[in-house]
Amino acid sequence: MRLFVAIDLPEAVQDQLAQLQGDLGVGRNVPVDNLHVTLAFLDEQDAPTATALHQALADIQLPGFDLRIASVDVFDRRAPKLVFAGVEKSAPLVALRDKVRSAALAADIDLRRERFRPHVTLARFRKEMPVQDLDRLGLFLETHGDLSMPAFAVEGFALYRSILREDGAIHDKLADYPLLPPDTM
Repeated sequence: MRLFVAIDLPEAVQDQLAQLQGDLGVGRNVPVDNLHVTLAFLDEQDAPTATALHQALADIQLPGFDLRIASVDVFDRRAPKLVFAGVEKSAPLVALRDKVRSAALAADIDLRRERFRPHVTLARFRKEMPVQDLDRLGLFLETHGDLSMPAFAVEGFALYRSILREDGAIHDKLADYPLLPPDTM
């Protein structure tokens, strides 16, 4: 199973991001139901490892917190592969991500060392973009780059299985993990 751990977005946030996707006009939009903030990509795992991971994730005890989407950008401006809505990195978000990584390590999942850049992927691009698509993307970033959305409450996170298909991935939620009420600890 190809697994990842993510924060789901409230429907109102999904709707706002879907409107933003409508303005893009280039690339392949991520389906609205697949919009999320990835905490850890875990790659292919067998069933016993997934069970151990589930148990370790269920033991995470952290309070809920607010999260805010506050930009639109691409990772590589020379050869963009995707456009994303940036998520403000906060101490509670980093603490949750660290606990998720620790749970994965406790389940014997070897994680890649990578810089944490919280984001919501909005659309993906082909390897080589025509000039007119690059121009359209540039205008989109110029118009929406300073996006600032109201904060929303994060009350939990989830474990997903990703099923790859030619027309895009299907995300199958395997488990939800609630966070404690804010200011509990």
